[in-house]
Order: sequence, then C-alpha cells, then structure tokens
Amino acid sequence: MTKMHKENILSKNQQIIFNLINKSSEPLKAYTILFNVQKKGIKAPPQVYRALDKLVEIGKIHKIESKNAFVACKNSNCEISKATVFSICENCEIIDEVSDVKLSKYLSKFNDKNGMKFKRFNLEFFGLCKKCK
Repeated sequence: MTKMHKENILSKNQQIIFNLINKSSEPLKAYTILFNVQKKGIKAPPQVYRALDKLVEIGKIHKIESKNAFVACKNSNCEISKATVFSICENCEIIDEVSDVKLSKYLSKFNDKNGMKFKRFNLEFFGLCKKCK
C-alpha cells in the first residue's frame, strides 16, 4: 500500500469506525466497536464487519489475530496490509507494530520447504516490554 492508497475516500461508516479505532489506546473488538458507534447510526454487526474488512484491506487498520481485535496502523512506512508483525507484552498487553526493514524483506521472500510463496501473514511476537521486565 502506498500513501496514496491509504488516503482512499472512506464511507461514512468506515470513517466513524476508523476514528474510534485510531483514538483508542488499546485494540478494540468488533462488538466493542459496535457498542461505541450505535449512537452514530451503525446498528448491526454486518455493518461493522464490512467496514473493518475494508479498513484492513486498504491498510488503515490491522487485526491482532490472537486478540481478535483491531488497531490503527501507526506506521507511516507501512506498505503491505497483508504482512503485519506485532510485539505483544504478556504482562501489560501493550501492542506495537514492528517496523523492521530486514524482517520485512526476509518475510516478503520467504518460502516454506514445499516452495509455497505466501500472499499474506500476520506474525505476533510475545514477551515482556521494557517496563515489565
């Protein structure tokens, strides 16, 4: 995703949901999002899931698979919405998007032993942050 792609015009629902996720200090689950946007006219789970799917597709947000929750992309250099890496503290649960050129380059060229070339991946590294060590 280039910056131009990230600046796609969002639908009303996508913008409302993106704003909520972007302002949140922690990952948000879909039903938490639904609860928080009902007053703005988004009443049904399918509306939330459609908006989330599109926001993930265009790289504005990422899904933290282990938490089944969503965070805004904070990495201005993030280029691939289908290739995300996160570090997650097992104690305080702080989550950071990992931006490492060497790791991204390695993973983009990675093939498994059967020669499969991966189209997308979501890696999550667990450990203790500096504060919790």
